[in-house]
Amino acid sequence: MLKKFRGAFGPELAIDLGTANTLVHVRGRGVVLNEPSVVAIEKKGNTTRVLAVGQDAKEMLGKTPGNIIAIRPMRDGVIADFTITELMIKAFIAKAIGSSFFVRSRLLISVPAEITSIEQKAVREAALGAGVREVHLIEQPMAAAVGAGLPVRDARGSMIIDIGGGTTDVAVISLSGLVASQTLRVAGDKLDESIVNFVRKRHNILIGERTAELIKMKVGSAYELEEELQIDVKGRDLITGVPRSITVTSIEIREALKDNVRQFVAVTKTVLERTPPELSADIIDRGIVLCGGGAHIKGLEKLISEECGIPVYVADNPLHAVVDGVGLVLENVETYRALLL
Repeated sequence: MLKKFRGAFGPELAIDLGTANTLVHVRGRGVVLNEPSVVAIEKKGNTTRVLAVGQDAKEMLGKTPGNIIAIRPMRDGVIADFTITELMIKAFIAKAIGSSFFVRSRLLISVPAEITSIEQKAVREAALGAGVREVHLIEQPMAAAVGAGLPVRDARGSMIIDIGGGTTDVAVISLSGLVASQTLRVAGDKLDESIVNFVRKRHNILIGERTAELIKMKVGSAYELEEELQIDVKGRDLITGVPRSITVTSIEIREALKDNVRQFVAVTKTVLERTPPELSADIIDRGIVLCGGGAHIKGLEKLISEECGIPVYVADNPLHAVVDGVGLVLENVETYRALLL
């Protein structure tokens, strides 16, 4: 049974524990932290020491000597390294509340819609191991829908597409539940990987993850643009072995991303096919809401709308939709109690 959130406890927090970024909402204060889900550790013999967490650790990605490793402990929306995830959660909570003492804190964490019971247990245990007293979970598409302002408790259909760093969640929601949903393990990270592979094959240049992410954000598109874009990037020439600068265009990156984008469209159609007719009618009238980092890919909403024949809108603050949702649930837990796992 879910215990009442209010009481003689420490800070109450909500976390969007993402593959790419972690955001922390503190009750009564709002979002107080937004940092990359990256941890830099130093290994000496059998001992492991955390050097940096978040933005400081991300700056070290691909630039560390042999004894220092910058890693992302979350992969495809779930925990890939339990111990490091626990340390990361602990560090982020300490940053958020300005103290390392939070043993009586309560925590609400968002998780992918199709997370297994074993993966749920891993998330709970990582949070409890970090020192909090109570842990509750909410599905990411549900949190995103709340954050985007959709009427999730009403008897009418709302549809959300949340493209995060590790997973893409597509869901139809009605009466506080997921009527039809699917989680796709293709999202921001896979888009970056596709760009790295494309640039290597097309230009014989090896670029890093951070450069690929920059290309995606600056010129990434899913639909033909009125004015095509370009960006200059630097990488290592695979033939000569020396650094070289090249120019890549939005047309090239659209080609690099086309297979991934096709999967976004396919999973959206699959969820629509599973949706009851009455709710389908609501979705046709009200459209689909697109959120997450992937919502910033230029023309993606236009392509999905064209392919599915339904209006698609980008949420007002797509990157913060999930954390805004978990924060709203945390602030109004009695109202949204039915949404918690």
